[in-house]
Amino acid sequence: MTGTLRSAVAELVGTFVFVFAIIGAVNSGSDLTPLAIGIALMVMVYATGHVSGAHLNPAVSVGVWLRGAIDVAGLAAYIVAQLVGAALAAAVSFAIWPAAAEAAKIEIGPAFLAEALWTFVLVYVVLNVATSKDHPDNSFYGLAIGATVFVGAVGLGGVSGGGFNPAVALGLSITGAFDWSAYWLYFIAPIVGAALAAVVFRALNAHDKLPASA
Repeated sequence: MTGTLRSAVAELVGTFVFVFAIIGAVNSGSDLTPLAIGIALMVMVYATGHVSGAHLNPAVSVGVWLRGAIDVAGLAAYIVAQLVGAALAAAVSFAIWPAAAEAAKIEIGPAFLAEALWTFVLVYVVLNVATSKDHPDNSFYGLAIGATVFVGAVGLGGVSGGGFNPAVALGLSITGAFDWSAYWLYFIAPIVGAALAAVVFRALNAHDKLPASA
């Protein structure tokens, strides 16, 4: 298996594991849930980074595409694989845990801002530690990315539910933890944040600027 198919399968598997871990952590009710989520992302980034770049998030893929590191076909394949992986994780989770008793209660305005703002931070970190030519073959990218999600989950989870990822939001919507009527927010806000992150990255890294692939 090679090329886009290999990368897409890696994204599907990585997103499946990440979303399944989130569902399990949420169902545990543990105070360590945000830490578990951050570590789950970290380990899957290290596990799949050498294959696909370990986006595991449609918003990250959009940011990487705008940065010029993948083409449109790759972007489409990544997003489909991530959403399928998340949906499969949610479906399998029902064999272990019941659907959520009620969805997270959010206020649209603050939740939109929280999702857009922290996805901006997440994608900005990803672009700098995982795609910049100034950090070739570094060993800290997974830790940096996982830690970013951990901080976001602790700081903003109470505002928006802490999705920062349309695939994660899909999985949590299927399980009932997120309200389906708010899924548009969990999809659009992270994409907005990712696009802004790509713009800022390109503005601050002119020496590393690539045209968005066609």
